[in-house]
Amino acid sequence: MKKMIHTICRFTALLLLASCTTKQADEAISGFELNDSMMKRCIITEVKMKDVKSELKFFGKVEADNNKMAHVYSITGGIVTEVRVELGDYVQQGELLAVIKSSEVADFQRQLLNAKADLALSEKNLQVAKDLFSGKLNSEKDVIASEKELEKAKAELERITEVYSIYHLKQGSEFRITAPIAGFIINKDITQNEELRSDRSEEIFTIAQINDVWVLANVNEANISKVELGYEAEVQTLSYPDKKFIGKVDKIFNVIDPTTKAMKILIKINNEDLLLKPEMNATVNLKFSEKKKLIALPSSAVIFDKSKNWVMVFKDRKNIETRLVTVYSQLGDTTYVLNGLDENEKVISKNGLLIYDALND
Repeated sequence: MKKMIHTICRFTALLLLASCTTKQADEAISGFELNDSMMKRCIITEVKMKDVKSELKFFGKVEADNNKMAHVYSITGGIVTEVRVELGDYVQQGELLAVIKSSEVADFQRQLLNAKADLALSEKNLQVAKDLFSGKLNSEKDVIASEKELEKAKAELERITEVYSIYHLKQGSEFRITAPIAGFIINKDITQNEELRSDRSEEIFTIAQINDVWVLANVNEANISKVELGYEAEVQTLSYPDKKFIGKVDKIFNVIDPTTKAMKILIKINNEDLLLKPEMNATVNLKFSEKKKLIALPSSAVIFDKSKNWVMVFKDRKNIETRLVTVYSQLGDTTYVLNGLDENEKVISKNGLLIYDALND
């Protein structure tokens, strides 16, 4: 009997000790207070309801703006005697690019000389016809015929002169190729001493102004319905990994490429510093609104532990709550949550993990 009483007393003492220990732990937690030093290291952020932003990532390529590009062809065959520019050079409008020695240009000169001679002869014949008509030695019909011949001679001279003006022809057999616009040489398909065929259809130079460029990105079929005109786009390249080029979706090509099974979109980018070059590979991030509002908070405020997401809700220095939240999505430095927080509540968005450890370990 004494042994049983002794056992009961020991069990009661253990229960009292456990109760005291738990009470002391609760008092320690409830007695937690953020000191001045820790307060300075933390950032307190008030959460707000905001439009939910999302993004899509695509791959594309930088291209020159077609509206600021010129394709240069040779109108004649011949031997290339001189090439003045190289790929990547900047040229001014009217600058000499190449010289071609051509029998066709020599023929244009022959036509010009013949047209001038025919004009001079027609003028003289008309004067003779008028003199004869005034002396009644020929008829008015002869004068009219001479006037028609003069008109034909003038028209032929105007034609060949216009050809010289359009193609900037000079005397001799040289065809001088000049730049129709100012810009960079982005394509060159001509070399010195090359023999050009007169029926060649390929361009020999492409000149582009790249102060504005296009980025063409491929959109897979699953994301076509999510893309709209005007979406903000962030473009990054391997050459400048830390720099973001900002533009907007300017055009959607509503056809599917049979090879890539993707639809192309066009983003216009201002490129005043000329960092972006045609043919550069690019990554395109499209940012858009999902047209709904959720509580938004800094991503740094969210603590992932025990396979769940937590935030430290700050009420005052002595009242900090560990709160479970359901994360909807994260975009960069912003996280959107479905529940767990109310608008205008405050969370610790910097060094919250230290507070979490102090309250929950």
